Amino acid sequence: MAGALGYHSTDPERGARLCFHLKPGSYDTLGLIEVLEQMKVFYRGEDVVLVWDGLSAHWSRAMRAWVAEQDWLTLERLPAYAPELNPVELLWSSLKKRELANLAGDHLADVADATEQGIHRINNNPQLPWSFLTHTGLTIHPPHPPNLRKDQ
Repeated sequence: MAGALGYHSTDPERGARLCFHLKPGSYDTLGLIEVLEQMKVFYRGEDVVLVWDGLSAHWSRAMRAWVAEQDWLTLERLPAYAPELNPVELLWSSLKKRELANLAGDHLADVADATEQGIHRINNNPQLPWSFLTHTGLTIHPPHPPNLRKDQ
């Protein structure tokens, strides 16, 4: 399962958006590129800053080459061994404590169904995704307008 939390720096009132991808097996670089291509559609081509941990597939040569061709995507790397700075880790924790707790499904569809229930629960509480970000201690600041300098 791959997931992303989207926060709008220029309009926090729009709320956070959750993006999930589920597939059998593990993710490699090509699988993650497929996820990012779907993420572009999900976020309707808006500019995205993606904060990623140090998973090797996130930073492979092929991934860096693909990202270099994307004008909508900027990657930022979390420090090594810092899951406490990743709001998605808190999202996973929330799902694992509720919808996925003690789940012993027979099929991947069982996990998908439980995860979808969790997504609805989180989406129905607009403060919850923001609390994941707040808990990390990270903040989002709107970009400065291009025609203004910081000292003005």
